[in-house]
Amino acid sequence: MTGWSCLVTGAGGFLGQRIVRLLVEEKELKEIRVLDKAFRPELREEFSKLQNKTKLTVLEGDILDEPFLKRACQDVSVVIHTACIIDVFGVTHRESIMNVNVKGTQLLLEACVQASVPVFIYTSTLEVAGPNSYKEIIQNGHEEEPLENTWPAPYPYSKKLAEKAVLAANGWTLKNGGTLYTCALRPMYIYGEGGPFLSASINEALNNNGILSSVGKFSTVNPVYVGNVAWAHILALRALRDPKKAPSVQGQFYYISDDTPHQSYDNLNYILSKEFGLCLDSRWSLPLALMYWIGFLLEVVSFLLSPVYSYQPPFNRHTVTLSNSVFTFSYKKAQRDLAYEPLYSWEEAKQKTVEWVASLVDRHKETLKSKTQ
Repeated sequence: MTGWSCLVTGAGGFLGQRIVRLLVEEKELKEIRVLDKAFRPELREEFSKLQNKTKLTVLEGDILDEPFLKRACQDVSVVIHTACIIDVFGVTHRESIMNVNVKGTQLLLEACVQASVPVFIYTSTLEVAGPNSYKEIIQNGHEEEPLENTWPAPYPYSKKLAEKAVLAANGWTLKNGGTLYTCALRPMYIYGEGGPFLSASINEALNNNGILSSVGKFSTVNPVYVGNVAWAHILALRALRDPKKAPSVQGQFYYISDDTPHQSYDNLNYILSKEFGLCLDSRWSLPLALMYWIGFLLEVVSFLLSPVYSYQPPFNRHTVTLSNSVFTFSYKKAQRDLAYEPLYSWEEAKQKTVEWVASLVDRHKETLKSKTQ
């Protein structure tokens, strides 16, 4: 167990950097390798400050570069694979998403075999399970339910294929004769400091007289705080490295939620920003069924124009369903197998996130001030 090392892909991302911050506290960890396409200078500086007893190596490169991945995995004990293209709105080309999310994962698994890395933890997503219909209600869902996303949208489809590849790789024989053990974590919608979707919603509202656009008023979801998702990854690697716990975790997937209240996406955005005067759009909105069929018509228009023009609809049937479903999940299996308990309470998570939202509001005020000078 002494002198182990860990590679974190996507370490420059919203979740990845939080995992790194927790990893530095792990016992007998001699090296953390942080991998991403590029790291912001301020994040590089933050990572350099984290180095104390643990060496931190920054690796910039492409997840599709096989020689690069093989070098990155050499002498590594654990891989935490968070790197992916997240695109729920279909902005990124399908081929790019499939390459990074599916092929990149397969190449990394193969690199682990060649470098004899025994533990592989995959950051999946709730979207591999659905929702498939806004009419279908899933409350406190669990891993024993046979739920699978049926949308052809590239993001959930690619994550579903990648997760299947990771779980199928459990039990592979490594080059040194050892065995590869894998598991996958399926977090709910992740919020917290630096959250890209929350940041976009807040900044849009600040430029729209403080009115928060409706992104999902009909939904009931259980969002999860980023710090708790990062903590679940730490517990997963501990479990897979523990000979007593590993047999029940190998080849398994886990829903990761916390004690954040079940609510709509709109309500979450409001709760995290109301003290700064932001409010929900009170204007009448279209019925959900009508929005769904308008989404279908927009898809048809996009398809008909595709030979001559790339039209990106503001929404489609998939995004309407994703944003307006009753879709909540329990973390009992993670509690049982990983000894997972949220590291942060709802009150702590809310406070930390609100403090970060305050920084966005202050930045907006500074921008307005500089424009008037």
